[in-house]
Amino acid sequence: MPRSFDAIIVGAGQAGPALANRLTGAGKTVAIVERHLVGGTCVNTGCKPTKTLVASAYAAHLARRGAEYGVGVGAVSIDMPTVAARARKVILDSRKGNEDWLAGMPGLTLIRGHARFVAPRRLEVNGETIEAPQVFLNVGGRANVPDFPGVDEVDYLTNSTIIPLESVPEHLVVVGGSYIGLEFAQMYRRFGARVTVVEQGPRLVQREDEDVSAEIRAFLEGEGIEVRTDACCIRLARHSNGVSVGVDCTDGSPEVVGTHVLLAVGRRPNTDDLGLDKAGIAVDERGYIKVDDRLATSAEGVWAMGDCNGKGAFTHTAWNDYEIVAANLLDGGDRRVSDRILGYALYVDPPLGRVGMTETQARASGRPLLVSKRPMTRVGRAVEKAETHGFMKVVADAETKQILGAAILGTGGDEAIHGILDMMNAKASIGTLQWAVPIHPTVSELIPTLIGDLQPVETNR
Repeated sequence: MPRSFDAIIVGAGQAGPALANRLTGAGKTVAIVERHLVGGTCVNTGCKPTKTLVASAYAAHLARRGAEYGVGVGAVSIDMPTVAARARKVILDSRKGNEDWLAGMPGLTLIRGHARFVAPRRLEVNGETIEAPQVFLNVGGRANVPDFPGVDEVDYLTNSTIIPLESVPEHLVVVGGSYIGLEFAQMYRRFGARVTVVEQGPRLVQREDEDVSAEIRAFLEGEGIEVRTDACCIRLARHSNGVSVGVDCTDGSPEVVGTHVLLAVGRRPNTDDLGLDKAGIAVDERGYIKVDDRLATSAEGVWAMGDCNGKGAFTHTAWNDYEIVAANLLDGGDRRVSDRILGYALYVDPPLGRVGMTETQARASGRPLLVSKRPMTRVGRAVEKAETHGFMKVVADAETKQILGAAILGTGGDEAIHGILDMMNAKASIGTLQWAVPIHPTVSELIPTLIGDLQPVETNR
């Protein structure tokens, strides 16, 4: 006979434990099934360790610039085992915190193993069958490894396997010029590696506006990172010095030889070995679980949260998925994914904080627009810190006077963007933000001035 619960959660990432806490608090019996590491991507291979490494790289970068600030520090060296140990401690402490939380949760059973559906709302784990009227999938994602020619013949790194590295590569070739790839590229350049970024497209971070891409490329190249775009035919091969990466760009050498290669070409959902077909759960062409606006799947009594549903590849969107599901099932709410205003950051230095539409997207909508842009050289905090790369940009609807989107590429941009994100969530008009009185000297203090400089622009009507 199957072992029965009121609810089963598959995956102990960002959304799963929080939902378990709400469900058990409501008196339900809950099973969480985790096949690998409690905490999911963020704790074990994503946000926590990578931002710890970014902090170490920033410290090295700042130390090298010490003379600019009148500070003598001598020669700067990198103790990579200590750098890796810092990241490892953050991982282990965070993971233990999650495990202790689950262990002390009344009504919860943590099952270690791989869950697969054998029938609707019925799964098999370690040879045992479990069932529940409600099943929540929180299975996350992993690095995508494209079938580049030669990929099976070389040793390569992913965002997961590069984290515990205890030595600095002589030459790191990063395949993929977007969010994950650029963070590691700058990080390892600051650790002392020669770094080359290889991108198939015509520019870096193509999801962003062209001026954002160009500025990021400029300051990365300013730190000595080599960038190869329009890499139309990427292929990998063993080389006496490590790995040869064929690029066939429109200019430059047709290949790049590195001691290490990092594949950073997107993510894929962990949905290919769950037996979803046996439960009647539909997926799209990329393997993401199809969900409606309330995160319900095509199968009755099954919901999908986090990276596996394709609605957002961030820790904060996974957490919001939990909030939506919990509010709707336990609080009588009617919260929807479509109500979410998406914000995110790219953690290069300086960071990019983003919310809502890009200027390109807004122009394509055909609506009348107001746009304002200011360089970070006009921001007192940036000047004082001698970190003046980047700019701030806001796009608003000329008729409704509401903000459509913004980008803050500059020091503190990942924090300052929240002032705009909050105003968008409040559906406030641009006048509300324009007449705010921010603290000086901060990055955020320029936002009202930025709003005040909004000007009409031509759109693609």
